[in-house]
Amino acid sequence: MAALGLDPAAVRIDGNARPPGLPGAECLVGGDGRDDAIAAASILAKVIRDRWMAAFDDRFPGYGFAGHKGYGTAAHRDAIKRLGPSPIHRRSFTIKW
Repeated sequence: MAALGLDPAAVRIDGNARPPGLPGAECLVGGDGRDDAIAAASILAKVIRDRWMAAFDDRFPGYGFAGHKGYGTAAHRDAIKRLGPSPIHRRSFTIKW
């Protein structure tokens, strides 16, 4: 947080994985249903992500990003089989911090 010039009174994370550098952060599994601030942050993050996916739909035609927003729908899986992964597709689910 220091790198951002912030000194928050509290840091709450939705989940059970605490990133390094946040030793005092409180992890809440299901936090978006238990904490108003986490819920609000979750909504903002989804709206921003959906906008990015709509923009990626123009850059990577054929994948249908504007429709499925990157979720693993049948149409999305079919597009990957047909076109292969795009440069924005995740290759791993490993947390890298």
